[in-house]
Amino acid sequence: MDDRERGRVLLDEIAPSFLEREGVGFGRMFGSDGLSIRGKYFAFTSHLGDLVVKLDRDRIGELGLENMVMRGRPMAEWAVVPLDAGADRWREVADEAFAFVDAITPGADAAGPA
Repeated sequence: MDDRERGRVLLDEIAPSFLEREGVGFGRMFGSDGLSIRGKYFAFTSHLGDLVVKLDRDRIGELGLENMVMRGRPMAEWAVVPLDAGADRWREVADEAFAFVDAITPGADAAGPA
């Protein structure tokens, strides 16, 4: 199994707890599988098998993560959680990414209790 497949297996492991939440869906982003809230992606697997998450730009450094780089340019609000970090770390950071995107996505007031 290559790293991309290993990343997909790990995403499949953490996805159910997110998919139980109101407004969360599963689909494709940048040619990879990912999780979204009300149509806005908060986590997806990269072609290298890592988890890529959307977070506040300051929080990325606080979590000790690196920005995702696309076409040689760091993406300000996208961070990479290495494949080898494991399911617990992926789940922890994805949960924070979910909360971040949920708060900035239209319709957040309808997502549930505060």
